Amino acid sequence: MKSGTHHWAMQRLTAILLIPLCYWLITFLQLCLHANYFEMKEWLASPINQIGLSAWLLVVFYHAALGLQMVLEDYISHRGKQFIAIWISNSVFAGLAISSIILLLHG
Repeated sequence: MKSGTHHWAMQRLTAILLIPLCYWLITFLQLCLHANYFEMKEWLASPINQIGLSAWLLVVFYHAALGLQMVLEDYISHRGKQFIAIWISNSVFAGLAISSIILLLHG
């Protein structure tokens, strides 16, 4: 496993990265409420919007995985069970990130 300092720094870095990346999430959610289907499809077809939303998805799932890993490390004392729980958690978050990006790009 990585050092606690690296983990802490990565959590802070991903939190800082999410601040500007939330622009795409907020714009997307606003469009969901007010835009029609064709406006939404046109906005999602733009490469810059696809990159922005994809970056947000990657960073938010990584940030969540880091946070859940800390919880698992704090509350599971047995090293073997801890390793398995963290591996499952990271696998689920990776799968969610990959499937979300695939749906975004091919939706």
